[in-house]
Parts: sequence; C-alpha cells; structure tokens
Amino acid sequence: MLASQRRSRILEEVRRSGAVRVSTLVEHLGVSDMTVRRDLEVLAQEGKVRKVHGGAVLPGARSTDEPGFAAKSHRQTPEKQAIAAEAVRLVEPGMALGVSGGTTTWTFARLLRDIPDITVVTNSTQVADLFSAEPRLDQTVVLTGGTRTPSESLVGPFAVSAIRSVNLDIVFMGVHGMDLGSGFTTPSLLEAEADRAFVDAARRFVVLADHTKYGVLGISTIAGIDAADVLVIDSGLAEQHRAALAERVGELVVARPDDGQAPADPGEPTA
Repeated sequence: MLASQRRSRILEEVRRSGAVRVSTLVEHLGVSDMTVRRDLEVLAQEGKVRKVHGGAVLPGARSTDEPGFAAKSHRQTPEKQAIAAEAVRLVEPGMALGVSGGTTTWTFARLLRDIPDITVVTNSTQVADLFSAEPRLDQTVVLTGGTRTPSESLVGPFAVSAIRSVNLDIVFMGVHGMDLGSGFTTPSLLEAEADRAFVDAARRFVVLADHTKYGVLGISTIAGIDAADVLVIDSGLAEQHRAALAERVGELVVARPDDGQAPADPGEPTA
C-alpha cells in the first residue's frame, strides 16, 4: 500500500470515529508503529489531524468538545449493537436500572423494551422517548429533570437530586473517554456530576464503551477504571489494551460485532 493510500485511510478513520490510536492503526494497516507515527506526523503538519498521546484526533478536538447526539449516533454502529447485545444479558425482570445519556446506552435501551417488569431511571431524553413510543404496563420509566446537553442528557441540580433519591440494582453508563490514569471521563462538568450520582445510587456499575473511547480524555472524571464492576467493549480494541483493562475492572466483556448480532431498529434518533 502506498503512503498516500495509508494516509487517506487514516484520515478516513479519524473523520469517522473522531479519534484513532496508533496501536489500532498498526493492526488495521499491517504496518509498523514507526510507519503509522510518520504518517500521523505528515497529516498533522498538513493540519488534517492533531496528534495526541498514543494517536490522533480531529483538529480542534479538546477535552471539553462534545459532539451532538445525532452526529454520534452514526459512529461505530455495529460495535454499539454488539455491546448492547452483551449488556442486556445482565438485566433480569424486576430490576431497577439506571441508564445514562449517550448513543451507546440508547442502542442498549432499545433492547430493554423487550424485558418485562423493569424500572428504568434515566437522564436521557432519547432513552425516555424510546419507551414512550411503545409503552408497556409492566415497565416504569422515570426521566429526571434538568438542563439539556448536546448529548441529549439532562444535568444540573434537578437531575442530580432525582438520581440521588433512588436505589438502583445496576447502572449502565456510556462515556466520552476512558484512560487507565484518568478513568472514565466526560467533556461536561455537569454531566460528570450526574453520572457520579448514578454510580453512587447503584449496586453495580456497568460501562458500555466502544474501542474508539480508549485513550480519549474528557475534562472531568466520572470514576476510576477500578470502579467499574463490568466493562463491555468491542473486539476492535487492541489485545494489550484489553489485557490492561481486564486487570483493573471487575469483569471485562468483549463484544464481537462480526458474530451476527441482531439487526438494529430502522428508526433513527431525533435531534
């Protein structure tokens, strides 16, 4: 493969995912670490990417940047579907669940609609809309109040107060980034506060994150890596990073998008 072809593929992946890691590119392109780093250096000099520790992001991407829900909903769709299929196995009838905002948790919530006798507490308007579109008498959905973020989450004092008033069996949380040092992070200080309230309210803390979240750093830490009772990721994350995470979390579940997961709903999320 010519250098120009490699760089085009790298740029394609950065634009699709928002961020790439050197280790992932080495695997996908079948070249050396040094070759990938040289390619990233060229792309950075051309202003097409911004180099960060271990990889690259789109120019201008910062720890407080937060893409809107609609923009993120089209990224890593097969991975999110595979993660959701693994995560729903942790749910049993009779449970009280917390579901945070985000497109991965929204994908997961679509599967929750088939489980009877559950109570779902969420600060996501998109998740609440899923259940209200097809209401069931054996399901209860509680939407917190609060101020809406670009990710369609409700945050602030009203949201935090509502979350702190409940006791949950398990919380399922999407994150902006995860890093062994900084833990699970978000680009919003207010969203981090609401997410921490969810963690405190639940007996089990489950994180749903696709491989592109590894190495991404948001401004505020929700919880350390060790706090996760279960982390569900997809097989796109390099083996060495999976091994490092497995040593820190309670349980690491690896979802494989190529294992023939059930197809997604044809409906698209609203903005």
